[in-house]
Order: sequence, then structure tokens, then C-alpha cells
Amino acid sequence: MTEDDIYRSSTQYRLWSFTPETLASLRASTNAIATDRVRAAIKRVRERQSGIDNGDASTDHKNGQDGSSAADKTNNGTQNEPEIECLTVEEEQKLVGFYCVKAMGLADFCSFPTNVKATAVQFLRRFYLSNSPMTYHPKLLMPCALFLATKTENHYVPLSTFASKVPSTSEDVLAPEFLLTQGLRFTFDVRHPFRGLEGGFMEMIALAEGKGQELGMIDSRGEGGGGGTGGAGIFNIEQGPQKMMNKHSAELKKRIMNAHTTAKELLKTAALLTDAYFLYTPAQIWLSGVYVVDEELVRSYLDVKFPTPTLSSSSSNAVPPPHSITPNTTTHEDTMKDNDGADQNEIDQKSQLKISILSTIHRLARILQDPQINQIMHPTGSYLKELKRIDKKLYTCRNPERTDLVKLNQSLKNSSINTTAGGDQGDAKMKDVGEESGGDGDVGMNKKKRKGSREEDGMVFGPPLK
Repeated sequence: MTEDDIYRSSTQYRLWSFTPETLASLRASTNAIATDRVRAAIKRVRERQSGIDNGDASTDHKNGQDGSSAADKTNNGTQNEPEIECLTVEEEQKLVGFYCVKAMGLADFCSFPTNVKATAVQFLRRFYLSNSPMTYHPKLLMPCALFLATKTENHYVPLSTFASKVPSTSEDVLAPEFLLTQGLRFTFDVRHPFRGLEGGFMEMIALAEGKGQELGMIDSRGEGGGGGTGGAGIFNIEQGPQKMMNKHSAELKKRIMNAHTTAKELLKTAALLTDAYFLYTPAQIWLSGVYVVDEELVRSYLDVKFPTPTLSSSSSNAVPPPHSITPNTTTHEDTMKDNDGADQNEIDQKSQLKISILSTIHRLARILQDPQINQIMHPTGSYLKELKRIDKKLYTCRNPERTDLVKLNQSLKNSSINTTAGGDQGDAKMKDVGEESGGDGDVGMNKKKRKGSREEDGMVFGPPLK
């Protein structure tokens, strides 16, 4: 099994990898569904409020007061309310990006390692693919995402310690946890490019010291093959103890280390705040980060990894003796033609693969160099005004039934208890709460699964094997 096969079996590839078109369509769909639900929820709240006001008016009328004018005013106001202007997809992305930066700052404040910070950001970005900020405000989800990342990345932090460092109580931190895990589809594995970056630079350092082994130089028997350097560029150094620490090698190692430092910072910022994780693999991300810093370094590295083999001339040493040639015997010239054709096919395949990799890396490098990333990291001027405008707009188009996540979480717990003890009536209650607490996608649990889970509760070792 190759590394590619292992990655393709991961949940990151199967559930969280998209094409640009699919990703844009998913966000547009989420925004449209959330817009409809927000407007419906606001309408329900207004109607309930109108009913309360009408009840007060009728009470006043019974007490001898004139309440008809107040009731008419309330009914007219409900009917003439303007349609709520909701956030657009672009506005949602700007808001989510802002709170991703806040999560990164909070992780730095808590002295969390890079993998915890990066995982928390990806949790937020994944969650808001199927949920809208109009439904769940990112400010409420951000501390929970960071705390969840400490658990999934095996970086233990007591809840009380974490809550003391954020302007929230322990209950506030844990309240959105089920909603967050539900939005993540209960997949917590995030493959980052940082480990690949370290391995790649260790290999580059070895190549700079003349210790590296070029791919294609070893045949299937483990012996030296007919591969060539293929123009390994800056890594084309004479090997041997005398040349290992020569001037060229020392300068190259310094160049590699400088590129490593800058690329790592790029992966900790630009790669996290863009769609790189959704569109590309971790190996492509770290190579693109280095490509932005030192293009020649990456091209030379790929020349080593995918050398262009020279046409083999080993068959010239196997010329058959003249007396062994018969009319039915394949001649030396025929053998050379067959070998040259096979070698040419190999050259074409490796060349096409290298071109494809460079093309992919170049596209991702353009994403990582997006000038808007600096504005997201350090919002000032017009961009900061735009964020304030979006936040003010969100205040008027938030789903009023999703503002108190602590109360919502408590309702879920109570409904779960009633479901276990209340039979079909509990199922109905659970269905109602699920519709109120779910995201903007399909997150409900059907009745058959809930019934099966209740039957399994009484089995200590689970259901029987089938």
C-alpha cells in the first residue's frame, strides 16, 4: 500500500476534499437554506410576540380599557415588516475568516502547539461548510473548537484551566460541542502538511550533503539501475567524503534552512485561512509553500524525485557472435529499437507526471499568495470597516432560536432522557428538538436508528454479531 492509498482511505480525503466548483456550490446551498430558515424563525418569533401583545390588548379591553388600537397596530406591523436582509456567501466567509484568526490568537495566548491551532481552525472551516454564521455565531463556536482540538490532538488541558483563559464559563465552552461534532460529521482526523514539510527538508539536507539516493537509480533487485540525474539542478553535487562539506554544500544547506523557516510560517497562516485543505493534499500544500519561497529549490527537488532516464546503452555490450545469427534470430539492431521505444515511453510518462505536479503546485501557490490573506490576518482600514458592517448586519439576521446554545444544549439532554424513557412519545419530542438544534444540512437521526440504539442500551457487550 502506497502513501497515496493510505491518504485516500482517510476521512479528510473521502469527506472533506472537493473541487472548486463543488465547494462553491456547497457554500451557496448552505447559505440559501440558512436564509430560508432564519426568515422563517424570525417570522415565528414575531407571530408569537404578536400573539402575546394581542392577549395583553384583550385583557385591557376586558378591564374596561381600549386595547383595539394596540392590537390593530401590532397586526399591521407584523404584516408590513420588511424582508430580512441576510448575509451573502462572501460576507459569511469574511466573518468565518475573522474568527479563525481569533482562534489562532487564542491558541497562541494559551501556548498551544501548532497542530492544535491548525486543527481548531480547520474544525471551524469544516463546520461552516454545512452551517451558517446566521444560525450559529462563530464567536460562540470558536472556544469550543479550540478545546475540542486539544482533545483530538492529545494535548491535555483541564476544562477549568482553559475556561479561565477565555471570557467564557466551562458550560459555555462545552455547550456547542455536540453541535460542532455533528457538523464535523464526527470525523476529527485532520492531515496537516507540517510533518511532510519536515521530512522533505530532511531529505533536501541529505541531498545537499551528497547522501541522498535518487529515485530510479535502484532497480527491482536493489542494484544500481540505468537512471540518470536528469538534470538535478542545485542538488547535482559530487558525492563522497571530500565533497560533503564543500562550499557549495554549505551554502545550499543554508538556503534550504531559510526556505524551511519561511515556508513553515506560510503554512501556519495562508494555508490555514484559504481553501487549500479542501482542494489539495498535504504533500501538495507543503511543496507549494516551498515553491512560493524558492521555486528553483522545488524544481530541483522534483528533478531528483522524478529523474529523466537516459536511453539505455547496456544492450551494446550484449552483441551476439556472428556465427549465432540465423534468419530467425533477432538482430542487435532490432533489440536496440525495442529498448529505445520502451525507454522513450518511460521518459514521456515521467515528464508528464512532473509537469502535472508542477502545474498543481503552481495553482496552489497562487492561492497561498493571495494579497487578501494579509488583510484577514491584520484587518485595518476599509477591510475592518467591512467586518464591522457585516457583524452589524448579522445582528439583525441571526436565527433567534439558536442564540442561547447553553439552553439549547440543556434541551437536547432533557429530550434525550425523555426519549430513552418515553417510547414513541419520546421519539416525537426528540424529532422536534433535533429539527430545532440541527445545522443547515441533514443532521437528524431517524426513528429506526434511535429504536435500535435503545435496544442495544441493555446489552453490556453490544448487539450480537451477524
